[in-house]
Amino acid sequence: MICALMIGRAGSKGFPGKNVKKVLGRALCEYPLIAAKKSKFVNKIFVSTDCSKIKKISKKYKAKILERPRILASNKALGEDVYKFAFRQIQKQLLKENKSKITFLVLLMANAPTINSKLIDEGIRILKKNKNADSAVTTSIYNMWSPLRARKLSKSKTLVPFVPFNVFGNPKTLNCDRDSQGDVYYADMSASVVRPKCFKNMKNNLLPQKWMGKNIAPIPSEGGCDVDYEWQIPMVEHWLKKKGFKKK
Repeated sequence: MICALMIGRAGSKGFPGKNVKKVLGRALCEYPLIAAKKSKFVNKIFVSTDCSKIKKISKKYKAKILERPRILASNKALGEDVYKFAFRQIQKQLLKENKSKITFLVLLMANAPTINSKLIDEGIRILKKNKNADSAVTTSIYNMWSPLRARKLSKSKTLVPFVPFNVFGNPKTLNCDRDSQGDVYYADMSASVVRPKCFKNMKNNLLPQKWMGKNIAPIPSEGGCDVDYEWQIPMVEHWLKKKGFKKK
């Protein structure tokens, strides 16, 4: 059985109400649900949340609600812990219903609307074909955010390299061209299609998103993101329009 799991909580300090922010007449959290609903492979949709608004929206898409405990609904809770807890909830529920075991789990976020059924289905196909991959995740190329360009404040309040230049090779051969270091791939957080084994011995998995396991395959995407700031909304709207969404 292939299940989709979307997580999203009520509180957000940086961008209050981001999960239910309207874009093209729909809440952000609707787009992952629409993608899962239209997938050729997803059998069941689950939503882990403490938000009454997300619950109400999710029920429109026949999603089963998983109660998110208070300890996992704070801004200090890690996504990996929320996913792991919800995965166990799903396992217990399917066992009670005498359903088959989970083959793949499609992990979604309520604030990551740059997703559609084609990307989800491609991720599932990748895992079916590549038995060695622990997961397949939506991946966008952002050369303008190369780690070479990253800076941090020194004790003297000046900008210094976040990562030593020699990590990237000979500093004498590096330059300011954004493409000079090759393509920079980012897991854009729109979707992660994972095998259940990713939730076992999670502490040994690859940082920073440990739910992805160790061997991570890319699902090629473009301009994907999870929304944490209001300035991202126009970008998301542009992405959705390019994918055929119109104002509701």
